[in-house]
Amino acid sequence: MRYDFDRPVERRGTDSIKWDFAQMFFPDASANALPLWVADMDLPTAQPIVDALVARARHPVYGYTIHQTEDYTDSVLDWFHRRFGWDIDPETLFHAPGVVTALSMFIQILTEPGDGVIIQQPVYYPFAQIIARNKRVLLNNALVLDGDRYEMDFDDLEAKARLPNAKLLILCSPHNPVGRVWTEQELVRLTTICAKHDVVVISDEIHCDLLRRGVRHIPLAKACPEHRDRIIVATAPSKTFNLPGLKMSNIFIHSQDIRNRFRTFCDKLFLEGGTIFGGITTRVAYQHGEEWLEQLVDYLDANVEFLKSYLSRHLPQAPMIHPEGTYLAWIDFSAYGLTHRELKKLFLKEAGVVLDDGRMFGAEGDNFMRINFACPKHTLQECLDRITRAMRKASSPGGRSSR
Repeated sequence: MRYDFDRPVERRGTDSIKWDFAQMFFPDASANALPLWVADMDLPTAQPIVDALVARARHPVYGYTIHQTEDYTDSVLDWFHRRFGWDIDPETLFHAPGVVTALSMFIQILTEPGDGVIIQQPVYYPFAQIIARNKRVLLNNALVLDGDRYEMDFDDLEAKARLPNAKLLILCSPHNPVGRVWTEQELVRLTTICAKHDVVVISDEIHCDLLRRGVRHIPLAKACPEHRDRIIVATAPSKTFNLPGLKMSNIFIHSQDIRNRFRTFCDKLFLEGGTIFGGITTRVAYQHGEEWLEQLVDYLDANVEFLKSYLSRHLPQAPMIHPEGTYLAWIDFSAYGLTHRELKKLFLKEAGVVLDDGRMFGAEGDNFMRINFACPKHTLQECLDRITRAMRKASSPGGRSSR
């Protein structure tokens, strides 16, 4: 079937964090602020998923359930074989309520308070939060912006991995927010350095299905099979099929020792089973959602091209880093001469848009903004129109950047 992603979906009144609670997180936002911040889509999911949920909801009993059946496992493994050529041992597949939850669990399982965890900022801000909340030390192997493309600093990575307290590295692949999809050579070099210094790598691959046409994602465990006992891959259907509220993720653990430790940790928390609806949607998404995904990728690609064109015509001083993956645009507003605080206030109050400001992702994100373009094109255009009017006003006589 054909999906109409231009059709607006009303999300207000659904307890949406993005739409119903924006002012709780951003008190300075105007009352009619347009939210393009939280990384979920304002687009309807695949119809087979909706149909399966409705059918199950009609059954009047919602009792305890085990979702990781043979059918479930086959659907997950078949998806990664079909899409990425990655053949996975079913014994490596584990469940967690979410990828960030899983990352926090592994920090507790594999490190001690005071141990170092390497991340590559500017990066998804919960990485830094879970390191701090678990009383570990953040070791920042900052990405380097080379022209209009971010690269890894491997010399700095070697120095950080060599530190006596360095125990873990969290890789964002594809990278949120800068949109890089790492090459096989980059993945191998990173993993080789970490293996040399006995650093375990957890690869957050939640955006792996959301790629621009012609771009190839390589699962880390597939790229580096010789080091797979020191690699954990975290995935979920949540970003791909817009299902984050169902709290499902699939974690691939190759080391028998780490598997045993993970099981023991889950037992201590009585973290078992899963939700009825999460299991159903994962299975149905991977079995019947591919047609929808192919159409979604084309729509997101068109939104990227629209963003590029719009910015070049109306905001030429705000370059966008081309997102090879994800549905998140990373845009540099530093040329407008505003401080971080001024820029954030301008967007919230004058433009009336709620975005994730770059400082959240680390100091390297100063004066950047992250825009979620997984929305109808007219919503994206309205957001950009509001930004354009506000930036022009700020640049006019009497505006902040004219002084």
